Amino acid sequence: MKIQKFELFKVPPRWLFLKITTDDGIVGWGEPIVEGRADTVAACVTEMSEYLIGQPSNNIEDLWQLLYRGGFYRGGPVLTSAISGIEQALWDIKGKRYGVPVYELLGGPVRDTMRVYAWIGGDKPNDCAASAKKQVEAGYTAIKMNGTADLAWIDSFVKVQESVARLAAVREAVGWDVGIGIDLHGRAHKAMAKVLLKEYEPFKPMFVEEPVLPENNEALLELSRVAAIPIATGERQFTRWGFKQLLTQGGADIIQPDISHCGGIWELRKIAAMAEAFDVAVAPHCPLGPICLAASLQLDFCTPNAFIQEQSLGIHYNQGSDLLDYLVDPSVFHYQNGSVQRSARPGLGIEIDEAKVREMAAIGHEWRNPVWRNADGSVTEW
Repeated sequence: MKIQKFELFKVPPRWLFLKITTDDGIVGWGEPIVEGRADTVAACVTEMSEYLIGQPSNNIEDLWQLLYRGGFYRGGPVLTSAISGIEQALWDIKGKRYGVPVYELLGGPVRDTMRVYAWIGGDKPNDCAASAKKQVEAGYTAIKMNGTADLAWIDSFVKVQESVARLAAVREAVGWDVGIGIDLHGRAHKAMAKVLLKEYEPFKPMFVEEPVLPENNEALLELSRVAAIPIATGERQFTRWGFKQLLTQGGADIIQPDISHCGGIWELRKIAAMAEAFDVAVAPHCPLGPICLAASLQLDFCTPNAFIQEQSLGIHYNQGSDLLDYLVDPSVFHYQNGSVQRSARPGLGIEIDEAKVREMAAIGHEWRNPVWRNADGSVTEW
């Protein structure tokens, strides 16, 4: 039952997989990654493994506390993402040891299916209406698109009109019974976010995501009074302490912790319980690989206020490899009527194709996010 070995695999398109093996031969998989900083997180996981080799794999809470509190400096994307991937792998091991899905170890299921949404458009969104219609025809009941490309602190109303026109075209293409998420990706500063939210309101988005950067979350309460649109944020928040501040200051209707960044499965469950006490919904962030999605779904199936799940099949980042390529049985992510059926498979509920992982790790990746500049040459948000 003791942790014996760590192996890391940097695989296309932009992911990092972790394999942990115990001395009794059970294998668990996790996905510790900061997009664009895979080597940095891999180095962090390797350092943390020194604390864990020889430790009982079942003691997930104690090992989490060891990794988090054992360092004087804590939190942030790199340290917390490393812990997240390790923690996912330990839950995978524990579920396999007892022959049950992880959600059974976290209180049992609260739903039979979990709604998912599909991405349309791209970083600089275009041809969104046709793409939206195609995804709805494929069975999705909800979609998400980037709201804008680059924005200056105070920008032209032409960009606002272009953004609203795209949303209007998508709404016309899919009708009113399909959910539309608008991701502003932190590209808007407060002044522009106020304008955009007000203009979006007639088209009834399902939510507007990251209307401002997380550094400016104090603006969310003001923005929530501009338009009757649910505000979502949280993919760049870490641990329950980061979300405590977000929830207590108000303004967020939906939180989007990422199970590969926020501290892992059990930490996200704690965050979700805290959000439930504030009457806030949960929509876990997951534009990543199959391990992250599998872990997210385990969380979704035992969390009352989880209402929709992001997933990356066909997302514009997935060039050369996609979500299903690393699975022995891709049917575990079969989407029917825009939802995933709850699985009874043990652990995270997936079987990783290790031969494929090793083959693609030999290719690897050097993915970096784009760096954007305004027309005047100043750096702006991607």
